[in-house]
Amino acid sequence: MTHSSLHPQIILASMPWAIFNRPSIQLGCLKSYIETSTRYRVTTLHPYLDIAQAIGITNYNIIADNSWAGEALFSALLFPAQRDKAKKVFKESLGLKAKQLPAFDSLLSNLEESCKQWIDRVDWRSYQLAGFSLCFSQLLASLYIATQLKHMPACPPIVFGGSSCGGTLGTSLLRAFSVIDYIIDGEGETPLAGLCAYLSGDSNQLPARVLSRRSFTDRVAAPDITDINTLPTPDYSSYFQELHRVFPDSPFIPTLPLEFSRGCWWNKCTFCNLNLQWSGYRWKKATKVLKELEQLTTSHQCLDYTFTDNSLPPREADVFFDTVTKSNADYRFFAEVRGITTPDKLKKHRCGGLDTIQVGIESLSNSLLAKMKKGVSVIENIAIMKYAMTAGIVLEGNLIIEFPGSTSEEVNKTVENLEYVRPYHPLSAATFFLGHGSPIDLSPVAYGIKAVTRHRKNRALFPMNIFQNLDLLTKEYRGDRQKQRKLWQPVRESIARWQHFHSHRNSTFSCALSYRDGGGFLIIRQELPQAPPLRHRLQGFSRAIYLFCDEIRTVNDICGQFKNLKESAILAFIHQLCQKRLMYRENNRILSLAIHRH
Repeated sequence: MTHSSLHPQIILASMPWAIFNRPSIQLGCLKSYIETSTRYRVTTLHPYLDIAQAIGITNYNIIADNSWAGEALFSALLFPAQRDKAKKVFKESLGLKAKQLPAFDSLLSNLEESCKQWIDRVDWRSYQLAGFSLCFSQLLASLYIATQLKHMPACPPIVFGGSSCGGTLGTSLLRAFSVIDYIIDGEGETPLAGLCAYLSGDSNQLPARVLSRRSFTDRVAAPDITDINTLPTPDYSSYFQELHRVFPDSPFIPTLPLEFSRGCWWNKCTFCNLNLQWSGYRWKKATKVLKELEQLTTSHQCLDYTFTDNSLPPREADVFFDTVTKSNADYRFFAEVRGITTPDKLKKHRCGGLDTIQVGIESLSNSLLAKMKKGVSVIENIAIMKYAMTAGIVLEGNLIIEFPGSTSEEVNKTVENLEYVRPYHPLSAATFFLGHGSPIDLSPVAYGIKAVTRHRKNRALFPMNIFQNLDLLTKEYRGDRQKQRKLWQPVRESIARWQHFHSHRNSTFSCALSYRDGGGFLIIRQELPQAPPLRHRLQGFSRAIYLFCDEIRTVNDICGQFKNLKESAILAFIHQLCQKRLMYRENNRILSLAIHRH
């Protein structure tokens, strides 16, 4: 490469099985950064749109919702000898949903033809570098396309980056696959800019955190961008151009990703490996995010947004949603948040457009929460479930089951507490998996794990000579897995009943546990499975205490508020309502569970 090209070009792609109705924020951020800080021009492509069109949107969603199924399809294309094993993984991972899809071989034919057409559509000779952004379920698709490109006479150098390439993950990929020329370890803006300079001759050495086939040394460094407020707004223009080509009739309006922060301000959960590519926690000012929101809304005429953060920065998020409340735009936002135990905050966020939240509930056992280092207690988890429903926000969350080292007492406590949260939006059961680089992976013995092993499904997807030398995001372990599977079966069954209860409710009431206030009395309506609703009337001090405990209160708080009542009488009342699942008590903290029906 020479300096003669005024605007050398690179191409960046995000492969299946990314969510097809949104552009890749990774590509959008890289395009903006490279084009504003270098002389390079960036073409970003989203071939998952072509795949969704080829196999059908519904089929794409079913496959994309299961990480193993999508990887199995591209395993069969990349490694034909693994085809039968990959087919087995595909069917096993999807279960009954596999019957809703075309036959495995038919899907393969569609994928192969769609990828071929996509490759043929691009003039690869025009680019000095081809990059692939790898997040969950994008590894084998990226390897497949990279392999096809390497068969071409004018293939540019190929670089992989993203959360699936951090640390030893990237090093093992570089060793195992000769089609990869470079790996970017960690966030990509400045390393990619440095790699562009290196390839065009503007620099005589690779930048830090770029690994090559001649340099396998992991170079872990502090983030190059310490202030992410300096980053430009993501550029999603290419996605909309592709969307118009692939789906000219516009069957959907995209949801646009927004980035408020990088990393996690808590970053202590023992099972989590979502922050491998980040160094430290950095966040944007609300004014910066509001500016990006305005620019993206004006450019693309979209009103639905998803925050990509592991957890929103609390103070700046307050400013952001308060400001959006004052605007005239009818936005809807999805965000991951940590426990918020004040109802007014969620109500304000809802007024600012926060429509759906992902909350790391993870457990309804305090001893398990301590093992997970969640930093919250059960009553706080219950509170945010209640407050979200009160505010009209959909709460999506999981209960981690089969956590290594779980005891029968922890399982029994979980089953018991599931009865208290039945009125709220049901959670999903998430079987514990061992994530590469998580605290449990780094200290397995402390959690009763005898040996860490490579995942059996990856054994089926990769040839043995490659599999034995790969580090991948998902691992397995030997320990008490069989015991945990049996131990947690009652929780699986209880969650299934919870989900069935809500899916079969035939009620005009938004919540299965609600109250109406008559001034001097309350009427509480309580729905139960396969039984007529119960109604409870609370009068006088009973009503007052119940309303006072709309937020978490201590016994001392209650006694201080109602000094004319004996503590024994207060505790007797609380015990009675806990028995009826109308209140929840955790040691000396109390929470009323019913939601006000206005």
